[in-house]
Amino acid sequence: MKAMQLAAPRTALKLADMPKPKPGPGQLLIKVRACGVCRTDLHVVDGELAQARLPIVPGHEIVGTVVEKGAGAERFAPGSRVGVPWLGYTCGACGYCTSGRENLCDGARFTGYHIDGGYAEYTVADQRYCFTIPGEYTDVAAAPLLCAGLIGYRSLVMAGDAARLGIYGFGAAAHIVAQVARHQGRKIFAFTRPGDAGGQRFARELGAAWAGDSDTKPPEELDAAIIFAPVGALVPAALRATAKGGTVVCAGIHMSEIPAFPYDLLWGERTVRSVANLTRRDGEEFLALAPRVPVKTSIETFPLAQANEALARLREGRITGAAVLVP
Repeated sequence: MKAMQLAAPRTALKLADMPKPKPGPGQLLIKVRACGVCRTDLHVVDGELAQARLPIVPGHEIVGTVVEKGAGAERFAPGSRVGVPWLGYTCGACGYCTSGRENLCDGARFTGYHIDGGYAEYTVADQRYCFTIPGEYTDVAAAPLLCAGLIGYRSLVMAGDAARLGIYGFGAAAHIVAQVARHQGRKIFAFTRPGDAGGQRFARELGAAWAGDSDTKPPEELDAAIIFAPVGALVPAALRATAKGGTVVCAGIHMSEIPAFPYDLLWGERTVRSVANLTRRDGEEFLALAPRVPVKTSIETFPLAQANEALARLREGRITGAAVLVP
């Protein structure tokens, strides 16, 4: 099979000829139909997540078709369409796993980071960590739901019942979560890179009541803010914009250093918290909710061999919505 493989951090992916993987016990061999390009992939390629298994095939927003099953795999029949997310394995026995917090399992393994992912024509995945894809979505439209959608949903839940919600960084996750938040009756305030008129226009098209630069204050105090951009300086900025008792949710897996800030920004029972990975329950809840909203993903597609171009455009902020590779 063809696959785009990362050999070392901060190097370009190489198009490689690799043996088609064979499914082990409990695994599925999946023919990849689409794979989203996530900012987490960019962090892996850029060496900002240093514990990646190398060489690695990135990609964890995978939609594909089951073509073969390993011993004991019973959940999906050949021909079934499945989604493969970031969370690829947990121990199932630790205190985190047994208390509904499998996203924090110390033994967790992640797709496209520890396990070869979907920048390829085929991949294998543990059947327990695969999802059924709602029939309302094409393969390409569904791919961003598998991480941008899931992390956005988990972040929105952590924001509580905030009526006035700020979203910092209006990329793949934000353009999905904004639709869910509007469906729930929330008022959205979108923050983009300074001067990004196109991103601000996109946010308003998705129902944002206001859109502006990330270094400005919104016209109303926020009840909560979600930070998708990996920029530590946005944490004190979001706190300044958030009312007493509000919550700032840091939704990325990586963020630059957070600068020092005065205690009075945190005082008033404001909360800063992070989102780490996802649980299978998040996936089941969100994939049931998405068609009811209905969430519509804005997509730019790239052939598999152009994965480096997709990553470069994501790094430079030149993707509107989400990028998806199509083998």
